[in-house]
Amino acid sequence: MPTRQTAAPRETTDTEGAVRPGPLSGLVVADFSRILAGPYCTMLLADLGAEVIKVEGPGGDDTRTWIPPERDGVSTYYLAINRNKRSITLDFKDPSNLAVAQDLAARADIVIENFKPGGLKRFGLDYDTVASRNADVVYASISGFGTGQGASLPGYDLLVQAMSGLMSLTGDPNGEPYRAGISVFDVMTGMHAAIGILSAINHRNTSGQGQHVEVNLLSSALSALVNHTSAYVAGGVVPLRMGNAHPSLFPYEPLPTADKDLIVIAGNDGQFRKLCAVLELDDLVDDERFLHNEDRTRNREQLRPYLVDKLKQRGADQWFAILAAAGLPSGPINTVKGGIDFAEKIGLAPVVEVGEGDDMVPSVRNPITFSATPVDYILPPPKPGQHTKEIQAWLDRSRPQS
Repeated sequence: MPTRQTAAPRETTDTEGAVRPGPLSGLVVADFSRILAGPYCTMLLADLGAEVIKVEGPGGDDTRTWIPPERDGVSTYYLAINRNKRSITLDFKDPSNLAVAQDLAARADIVIENFKPGGLKRFGLDYDTVASRNADVVYASISGFGTGQGASLPGYDLLVQAMSGLMSLTGDPNGEPYRAGISVFDVMTGMHAAIGILSAINHRNTSGQGQHVEVNLLSSALSALVNHTSAYVAGGVVPLRMGNAHPSLFPYEPLPTADKDLIVIAGNDGQFRKLCAVLELDDLVDDERFLHNEDRTRNREQLRPYLVDKLKQRGADQWFAILAAAGLPSGPINTVKGGIDFAEKIGLAPVVEVGEGDDMVPSVRNPITFSATPVDYILPPPKPGQHTKEIQAWLDRSRPQS
């Protein structure tokens, strides 16, 4: 196969012909995904300069109507994961619309979809059919439970939180299992998909070969459970709920102060010695019950009262300032507003404005910083089919001449 050093740039669908500056500039993504895992993945790619074309059915992405909360009648859920994309509305049951979808897949560097496994075959948009027209395509499929015996199971994050074991680990030890506060495995699977896609693009650039990248929520979940799944597969231990406690570290949890709880962490022996110095508990440093992490973890119920008695002498904000000044990990339990406000305070500038004028939408900054190819934010989340005409015009312009 021929060696390709860099991805061949495709003509932009931008009607002004602008080329974005990001590290993925020149890559065209045909995005046949919806809801969360796929759109989150493609937003990450779009932020980095890829030209993402969001293909929606006549009803649009389901998350457009996941209200409340909303902004100007549009779900903030949808707004969170669809910036920097262009939208085309296509009905696959319409032969002319389907031809456009097939044409788009044939021109794209990357195709991503999260239909039920095999669901796109009848439309000629499955990997084998697309690759027959677009030999070096990187085609990514996201499913809930893989393409084997779990192929027919619907891929909802809550199901995977339950079936992976996460919910058995979340909540009060004597209470009910709880879901995480976000669709954690949708997000993680989206990131795994992005990693797989970029790895396959790198392989394509050196080998000239495309390939099929597959990820699923359950596999991502089991990988993301890290120490807990390892406890079982490597240690034969089935972890159970411990509330806010950590199975292998102490202190590593919220502890009460004079007014509210504060996260207090001593992740190693040195940090514990420093914590004892700050709390004026120097006698504990050489106490055999607390010498090493495994000792402190085993004897956490004996150690906790010493820490709490000292922490209750001041409020959480005071202790946070004192512990932070000493280089010790600690922190308040914020609301989401508090989290954004704190990020602003320490200069992370977490909020960006996408678009201009009446179309401007506040959004949360991409977490990656590049020294040479910065992330940009040029397109607010699109309205359904907003760019259909210009995408069709681009396809017409770029169609190979016979």
